[in-house]
Amino acid sequence: MAEERVQRRLAAVLSADVVGYSRLVEADEAGTVARLKTLQCELIRPRIAEDGGRIVKLMGDGVLAEFGSAVDAVRSALSLQAEFDRHNAELTERDRIEFRVGINVGDVIIDDDDIHGDCVNVADRLQGLCAPGAVFVSGSVYEQVAGKLDVRFEDLGEQKIKNIARPIRVYSVHTQAIAARESAVRTSSLPLPDKPSIAILPFANMSGDPEQEYFADGMVDEIITQLSRFPDLVVIARNSSFTYKGRAVRVQDVGRVLGVAHIVEGSVRKAGHRVRISVQLIDAATGSHIWVERYDRELIDIFDLQDEIAEAIVGVLPGRIELATAERLKRKPISDMAAYDCVLAGKIHHDRVTPEDNIEALRLLDKAIALAPDYATAWAWKACTLGQAATLGYVEDPEAVYRQ
Repeated sequence: MAEERVQRRLAAVLSADVVGYSRLVEADEAGTVARLKTLQCELIRPRIAEDGGRIVKLMGDGVLAEFGSAVDAVRSALSLQAEFDRHNAELTERDRIEFRVGINVGDVIIDDDDIHGDCVNVADRLQGLCAPGAVFVSGSVYEQVAGKLDVRFEDLGEQKIKNIARPIRVYSVHTQAIAARESAVRTSSLPLPDKPSIAILPFANMSGDPEQEYFADGMVDEIITQLSRFPDLVVIARNSSFTYKGRAVRVQDVGRVLGVAHIVEGSVRKAGHRVRISVQLIDAATGSHIWVERYDRELIDIFDLQDEIAEAIVGVLPGRIELATAERLKRKPISDMAAYDCVLAGKIHHDRVTPEDNIEALRLLDKAIALAPDYATAWAWKACTLGQAATLGYVEDPEAVYRQ
């Protein structure tokens, strides 16, 4: 019997995502969901259809669409961003929903009404690099669109994109409205709080293996959690600091936008049973380094290492922080590092907010619990992941989930 041929077609793929959706839901769950549904029905669906596109699926806070033309895809993305700007102008800062958009051109695999493949993955990764309100396109899109629309393209060079082996040439699409927004972001600033304040930016994965990205992100999550335990320290939430993931930034701009006095940058290299972490604490006002350190440890010492990094950061910050509180804030380490690794990977899948990732997160968290039944963090993240499945309709019987 002949092997069934995979159906493909050439398409311009648009991937859009809400910036800081988890933060918005935490602040106002019902209101955020209602506003997003309004945008989907009144702005997104009509605009994409009018520009000749087809919405493939709406994924919680994300949109996946395809077009027969790269020009139409870019025109539609820019029109959507302009309409979002007009919509947000009438809302308070707390209620605004902002999107970032990535576009790529290539072969897609057809699966009934769905599409898959490398082209889709690249589009999704491009939007993840964007600032709020921005549109990023691949080199293949640029080649088809340049000179056909009244826009300016900024060449961002070849970018290393998560889970994509080859570097991707990335361009930022600029219109007058986008340029004005980016200028406003650069010049705007939040007032500094009375307490010492800090933002932990995503650490670079230096392992040479894109699959280890979750470990670097997980380390930052844990350090943020540790620092958040100090009552006299203002720590920016992960959802805000991770908007800078994969982007080249000036710490002075980050400090102004987030309203913090200090920035932490770093890198993680995991090899076998050892890990090397480089950390630097930077004065956000001047860009000068306050403290730099490198740690080489066995993975079995990972909890002690996280505590040590948190204490070192706090120890060099000016202000009223009692280091003695560190002793009673330390967590009990677990003996099975495989369980810890599963939890880090599970958290990343949870944060992607898709049915497939939800299933994978539960699998990893169940594995962590099997390896370390007393590991409270694994149980807590399993509860969050089950709640996500029930709330977003990933399961047929949500009530059964809540009864577990």
